[in-house]
Amino acid sequence: MKGYLTTAHGDIVIENEVIAKYAGITAIENFGIVGMASVNMKEGIVNLLKRDNVSKGVNVSVEDNHITIEFHIIVAYGVSIAAVTENLISNVRYKVEQFTGMKVDNICVYVEGVKNLD
Repeated sequence: MKGYLTTAHGDIVIENEVIAKYAGITAIENFGIVGMASVNMKEGIVNLLKRDNVSKGVNVSVEDNHITIEFHIIVAYGVSIAAVTENLISNVRYKVEQFTGMKVDNICVYVEGVKNLD
């Protein structure tokens, strides 16, 4: 489903891909996030996505203008995964709600890998 907003000037339709891209860009701006991950379930291979493809590591669903977001991320070696994911959830929730005007109900974070930045 897509997000629908009704304003005094008309209706607004927001595609899930737009929300996914915005959420992905917001996510990789957080400290400790190396990037988004693309997971090949069949072969069990995880690939680090470039900034142009961040939305492929994000799944968005919208139901009754309530958003659920799933992130597949790669974190930097040596950081606290709990602190990084808390920060990610807080920042993404705030920015996506401001961007779309819709409520973010759930954010699920799947840490698919760790990368040494040396």
